[in-house]
Amino acid sequence: MSAQRPAFLGERADQIWAMLRKAMRKLPVVLGLSVLMMNTPDSLPAPQKGRGDAELRFVVVLSRHGVRSPTGDASQYEAYSRAAWPAWDVPPGNLTQHGYELMRTFGAWDRAQLAKEGLLAATGCADAAQVAIVADSDQRTRETGRALAQGMFPECAPAVRALAEGTPDPLFHPLHAGVGPADPQGDAQALAAAMAQRMGGSAESLTERYRPQLAAMDHILATCGAAEPGHTRKSLFDVPASIAPGHNDHSMELRGPVNTAASLSEIFLLEYAQGLPRQDVGWGCVDGTMVRSLIALHTAAFDVEQRTPAVARMQASNLLDHIRRALGQAAAGTADAEAPDSAGDRALFLVGHDSNLASVAALLNLHWDADGRRDDTPPGSALVFELWKRRGTGEQFVKMYFTTQTLEQMRSDAPLTPHDPPVRVSLTACGTPSPDGCSWSAFSRQIQQSLDPDWVVNLRADR
Repeated sequence: MSAQRPAFLGERADQIWAMLRKAMRKLPVVLGLSVLMMNTPDSLPAPQKGRGDAELRFVVVLSRHGVRSPTGDASQYEAYSRAAWPAWDVPPGNLTQHGYELMRTFGAWDRAQLAKEGLLAATGCADAAQVAIVADSDQRTRETGRALAQGMFPECAPAVRALAEGTPDPLFHPLHAGVGPADPQGDAQALAAAMAQRMGGSAESLTERYRPQLAAMDHILATCGAAEPGHTRKSLFDVPASIAPGHNDHSMELRGPVNTAASLSEIFLLEYAQGLPRQDVGWGCVDGTMVRSLIALHTAAFDVEQRTPAVARMQASNLLDHIRRALGQAAAGTADAEAPDSAGDRALFLVGHDSNLASVAALLNLHWDADGRRDDTPPGSALVFELWKRRGTGEQFVKMYFTTQTLEQMRSDAPLTPHDPPVRVSLTACGTPSPDGCSWSAFSRQIQQSLDPDWVVNLRADR
């Protein structure tokens, strides 16, 4: 069944079609199980743990939150557009109901895949206590964690662990939480020089590199939508390009046309992924192809602000060290008092932000092409770390991949099935990769060498 409303249905059938789509969201687990049941007409045998000569022992999923509303007030963005921006039905920065449903669908898909590998049972509540979910304190991350939990365990969703709303979490926002040196901006000149080098010499260099996308974006802002009477817009090219001291979780900030356009291009992506009517996605001027082109402005800004190595070490050292501890706890089979989960857990879900995915990827030198975009981290996307153990030898190794729903899957709220799965891109981080990924010892060693111990702190007391 298509997730798009068939053309022959009239507009008055929208309510009925919405009900059908809601019912379709319950299909992923059932469809995932149907694959396991092929060629077994009499009964379903107990799943074999792992495949071939290896078994999956543990998984860490570092996920971005689901589809949210824009984080700023519309008046901030209307300075650059001739038309008013569409209104959202949730406060700025909050997870939408559509975003919640998408993440519940992703949770059901995750359960089906982990059941296929024998890590979790396909149904029931027996494994719920062995799945830990840790989220940042924002509404959008906590609710995303809750949606994933309900998708995986509809009748017994595990609790989401998070600090009180508004509390800077050292795991996801180390600078804002005060992790690291007392004056993280003390070496601001060196950070600015590193960011400038990454841009090709200066902030102006980045503007020139992305001038075609900037011109396309500025044209949309200047010509699309109904002009507000008496409103005078500001061109993107009128924003001075610079690198300046930041605040909260930004030691240094990129400013200028690219950074401004980055926020606006992501709003177009959110409008499209949210399933807003065609006329409300870039005022009717932006489709999926245009979103994929313009979002390069967002990834360009993130490449500077989050993937510059000196910045990434501050942003991601604490998070990556705790991912290492969770994997190491499972590898050793003994408790680590500083791991973010408990010994014996089978899966750990860490629900944060695009900045977390980008900075962790930078420390491990990970890149991906997914759904027509390079290194983009859209809502609901995730970096996945799997710990495997070889039967017989006991050798342990780590496989990694990046996963995301396509923009069209998000927009239509399509069920995830073996015939229409999310995008999955295999990744390798160690220097001597094998078809199995990285040996656990090599992977652990690379993490320890890449992070800055000054930005690592024990979190157990905070949890």
